[in-house]
Amino acid sequence: MFPKTKREAPKGAEAVNHKLLVRGGFIDQLAAGSWTLLPLGWRVVSKITQIVREEMDAIGCQEMLMPLLHPREVWDQTGRWDSAKEVMYQLKDTREREWALSFTHEEIVMDLMKKHVSSYKDLPLAVYHFSTKFRNEPRATGGILRGREFLMKDAYSMHLTEEDLMVWYEKFKQAYLKAFKRMGFDIYVTEASGGVFTEKHTHEFQVLAESGEDTIYIKKGSREGYNKEVFEGKKEDYEEHKSIEVGNIFPLGTMYSEKMNALVTDKEGKKRVIWFGSYGIGTTRVMGAAVEAFHDAKGIIWPKAIAPYQAHLITLNAQPAALKIYDQLEKAGVEVLWDETERGAGEKFADADLLGIPVRLVVSEKTGDKIEWKERAEEKTELVSVEEAIERLTSV
Repeated sequence: MFPKTKREAPKGAEAVNHKLLVRGGFIDQLAAGSWTLLPLGWRVVSKITQIVREEMDAIGCQEMLMPLLHPREVWDQTGRWDSAKEVMYQLKDTREREWALSFTHEEIVMDLMKKHVSSYKDLPLAVYHFSTKFRNEPRATGGILRGREFLMKDAYSMHLTEEDLMVWYEKFKQAYLKAFKRMGFDIYVTEASGGVFTEKHTHEFQVLAESGEDTIYIKKGSREGYNKEVFEGKKEDYEEHKSIEVGNIFPLGTMYSEKMNALVTDKEGKKRVIWFGSYGIGTTRVMGAAVEAFHDAKGIIWPKAIAPYQAHLITLNAQPAALKIYDQLEKAGVEVLWDETERGAGEKFADADLLGIPVRLVVSEKTGDKIEWKERAEEKTELVSVEEAIERLTSV
């Protein structure tokens, strides 16, 4: 496995995800806010991506991929070249032409729609992509939660009417809730401001965590509430929590289409502006949030759906037996990480706890023709047959 685990957290690391993801060999820091996804980290993010992809496809959203380098002229159409200057990386090439690195894609997708959508018959339309985003964060701290370069799924929907936009807004909301539930999260939906995206209120998907940067107010007995920045309710009706935002949805309205002159012809032949929605999930941020939400003093406790492997096989002086079991697990379709290094049991078990793979399987002279089964979140161990272990690991 590349690289090896580390016993100590990196200097200056404060966030739990920073400490554990670096120690476990999931990520490596190139610079503040710039991270390499190492093999284990890439497996986690790939699983998050696939869950999101399946839920986007299920509501009729089509996947594509848009450029990361954008000419200034597109951003000038909405005025965001200037209004979003603080967050946007702006640069000039050798011919003095000005460009931006993508911090989002509203202008780019609207420019695309102008070329290909002309009639009400083309609507509604929803598209999405997984791509890198660049944001000039003033404080790129908190591990992989707040990066200057990060991976994100952003989706965009186009509509003839506001009513249709809000129907799809709800579709995306429900798709997000399904995706996060599959990942193992307990999600709260909060109303928030639109920031540099819109003057309208938007909705955020929040995971409770003591380390969270957000303060949210959840109405008692519900799963919905408000971000601190827009909260106007009475404190006795709401519970205050610290949380981490893992997704957001924006009802953008017609501002972008009006400024970019994105029009379609309706049934009567009249020109109408497009109603527009935007929907984002930071996939690398979700990995960091999962570590903040699911860990103990020993390490990470990955939810099964996004764990890098299903099982962590450990050999203690029983290589031939372990090789046979490894082959059986592989043939049964079990994703298994095999620790066959010549180290002591304590060191191997510590690594298993740090990496947080859902099930630890131990093969030793003591286990005989059985295998020791231990779930990461549990203390107890038990001896089971290889067949039973496979059945448990492959059952839904």
